[in-house]
Amino acid sequence: MGRSETIVVVGGGIAGMTAAAALAQEGFKVTLLESAREFGEIGAGVTLSPNAMKGLDFIGICEETATAGVEPSRQRIQHWHDGRTIVAKDRSDQRDKYGAPYVTIHRADLHEVLLGAARRAGVELRTSAGVVSSDGNTVTLVDGSTVTGDLIVGADGVKSVIRERFETTPPHFTGHVAWRCLVPVTPELQELSDFPGIIIGPGAMITRYNIRGSTAMNLVFFSRQEGWNEEGWTTPVDPEEVRKVYAGWCDDAQKLIAAACEQPMYKWAINARTALPGWIVDDNVTLIGDAAHAMTPFLGHGAACGIEDGVVLARALAASASIGEGLKRYEAARHERATFIQAESNANADRMQGQNTDFFGLEGTKDEESLGLFTYDCRTVPV
Repeated sequence: MGRSETIVVVGGGIAGMTAAAALAQEGFKVTLLESAREFGEIGAGVTLSPNAMKGLDFIGICEETATAGVEPSRQRIQHWHDGRTIVAKDRSDQRDKYGAPYVTIHRADLHEVLLGAARRAGVELRTSAGVVSSDGNTVTLVDGSTVTGDLIVGADGVKSVIRERFETTPPHFTGHVAWRCLVPVTPELQELSDFPGIIIGPGAMITRYNIRGSTAMNLVFFSRQEGWNEEGWTTPVDPEEVRKVYAGWCDDAQKLIAAACEQPMYKWAINARTALPGWIVDDNVTLIGDAAHAMTPFLGHGAACGIEDGVVLARALAASASIGEGLKRYEAARHERATFIQAESNANADRMQGQNTDFFGLEGTKDEESLGLFTYDCRTVPV
């Protein structure tokens, strides 16, 4: 049975698409507003841990997503200087252990699957619909027109316009810069593709994982740097920057750098948000994803949190007699977990980029799995 309430989701990224599809499947009338001229995602990879995949299962696209991505059987953490394996992880048991797969995927491929789910659910999808302001239960678009709903959901990322209803403080630079690129898996890189993972060192790290049937690897180079803090995903890179940061690193690192320098490479400053005390304004405005809790990527849980938010929001609203009641249930179910993950993401950067790599993991590894994040199930968590 349909609901009479209308919901406006601002932002068509992973969190916004998930929320829109889930809300429409629960019977709400949903309009999704995206500022870009067409729906799509920047060409980079994303990790979807089992808890994220459970959220995608809620909207019926778990297996479709897994097919479009790669399920790694193992991962490792390597030492920056000699390339030795410090910690190895078995990923072959993720479905049996957690009830859902662990997937690495190209963001554009994930977005295409999400877009299909939203369309099938009956979401009204509007492009070239950037929101410039919000007041009451109305948003104003860049062309001056307005859209009104019983609920406004801010899914518009780290630079969220809707978040301005909660605070006016801008995002802050975290002290981390990242360079990213996609490289084809060549014979020279096959061994590194077969055993994906992270190379860690003092103040820096290199992440690699497979996408698109393991024909390509997503590479991200992270470094602590000051002086440049432009947020955005499309700033071109002088390859010499990367070579300089990782001079003296192991042979495996040099292979990855050489491959990266032959491809278009982009850099961005990692900006984040401090935790908000709450995510509700006037019982008709809320936030999800990066708009609510933009975090550093050092637990690989930014996308997962946005997916979880979207599903729990839909479930909470569907279980409630009013929008206001549903928002309170959503906030109660999600705020503590998201705030914890924000804090642990920052702490993990310090753990993985510490000055003495040799000590890493000696007292047990603290990561997204050991912290218990994979066991969470947004499909059944109480709302």
